[in-house]
Amino acid sequence: MKEYQAVMLRLTHHPRDDEDALTDLLNERSRGGWEPALMAHSGQPGGERLTVIFERVTGAERVMTAAPADLAGEP
Repeated sequence: MKEYQAVMLRLTHHPRDDEDALTDLLNERSRGGWEPALMAHSGQPGGERLTVIFERVTGAERVMTAAPADLAGEP
């Protein structure tokens, strides 16, 4: 089974700040087991946004898709 999470990141038009914010977001989610699945950019009258959809495998499916090295410590 998969879980999904959507995050909207408001862009500031300062490339360095936007890059740092996106890097922080990706690193934070990665530590929780989330992987980016889809990104979409939209320009709204109130500002531009980047929408990132994250997914992660949960429960039994995670064990079935794990590499043998990941299971080495399990009995």
